[in-house]
Amino acid sequence: MAHFSIAIHGGAGTITPASMTPELEVKYKTALREALEVGAAILAQGGSALDAVQHTVVALEDTPLFNAGRGSVFTKHGKHEMDAAIMCGKTLQAGAVAGVYSIKNPVNLARAIIENSDHVFMSGYGAEEFARRQNIAFAPEEYFFDALRYKQWGEVRDSDVFMLDHTAGDEKFGTVGAVAMDLQGNLASATSTGGMTNKNYNRIGDTPVIGAGTYANNHTCAVSCTGHGEYFLRAVVAYDVSCLMEYKGLSLQDACDTVVKKKLVQLGGEGGLIAVDNEGNIAMPFNSEGMYRGCMNSRSEPYIAIYKDKMPDSMSSKLQQKV
Repeated sequence: MAHFSIAIHGGAGTITPASMTPELEVKYKTALREALEVGAAILAQGGSALDAVQHTVVALEDTPLFNAGRGSVFTKHGKHEMDAAIMCGKTLQAGAVAGVYSIKNPVNLARAIIENSDHVFMSGYGAEEFARRQNIAFAPEEYFFDALRYKQWGEVRDSDVFMLDHTAGDEKFGTVGAVAMDLQGNLASATSTGGMTNKNYNRIGDTPVIGAGTYANNHTCAVSCTGHGEYFLRAVVAYDVSCLMEYKGLSLQDACDTVVKKKLVQLGGEGGLIAVDNEGNIAMPFNSEGMYRGCMNSRSEPYIAIYKDKMPDSMSSKLQQKV
């Protein structure tokens, strides 16, 4: 019987119960659940995995809780530079955008690149000019203003220090993402981020780089990453998971654990990822204290978690039993 699977993330890092108020935890979990249900509804109605991950990420971009879209952090110059990518596992088509300032939902622009251009990766003013031609929604600067983000920036804006979306004692990487398998067995992934607080020189991380922070291939899996982007770039994390499955025959969980809990740790990289394989199994490993995450399939209730001690990182065994 055909079934679907979907997983999402909202960032990883030093996220502990001690650093979270009960009220804030409820807000995060509610936002994750609502975004997850957006994608699940599309999949349940026979929609494509590509549509599901796009609209799920839009929902996450629209909340200021996460470092993407509306909640994006401030750059060295007090602006917002956003990156996003989306990839179709069936065709290997991909769209990516980097360094855009005023796009309301960067993932929508990435999808438009797939649909209406011969390119994969656009950046800066050129990407925004393409967005105007595609009638992609823009938003004024005040739409992206968030008091907490502004406070974070204010603490370091007169220095050369950059922050990976954290305040002291609360290191969290707020990149958002989604992966899905639809009822036709097709895979897709999407990722979106506001980057680093106080970042300079138009720095770009792994999120929009196909194979580093975002990847999907029907033969193996779909992956979306969150963490310290420089390390994910060097390790080509998303594609490495796929390669371990394709060339070494590893299971999704083993491939993810090898990359996140061994290779990244050896490099000194912190973060995690979400992934789904072509059988609908899901893995959500991370090597940090916590990761905002959630998943479900066509026969399961939503699973929402933040900390390591809540439930196992992977629901693959549960999914295998239910489908």
